[in-house]
Amino acid sequence: MRREPTLAEKLFWKALRKVEIPGSHFRRQAPFGPYIVDFVCHRHRLIVEVDGAVHDLDHIAARDLERQTWLEGRGYRVIRVPNSQAINDPYSAIEKILALVGADTPTPNPSPQGGGEP
Repeated sequence: MRREPTLAEKLFWKALRKVEIPGSHFRRQAPFGPYIVDFVCHRHRLIVEVDGAVHDLDHIAARDLERQTWLEGRGYRVIRVPNSQAINDPYSAIEKILALVGADTPTPNPSPQGGGEP
């Protein structure tokens, strides 16, 4: 069942939408099998989870590991972003996404030499 996004998720989404990530279309609060993931890009098989302090509790961490194992078993990579990073420095997490997506994205051919103005 979907829930209201946390402040950290809202701020991360706002930052994520400002950055052009080649070939990416992220969905938020997306159903995925028996789960709802915070953010997913199916083209790059990438899931981003924004985690609050509750995820440090042993029983929650164990459930997160089970969930992550299930998601990775379907060929997706999972990036976990702590709330503090999503709120205070979301672009550092987005840089990690760019690095992962860049490895999946073909590099365009370079411009021909001499094509610019003198």
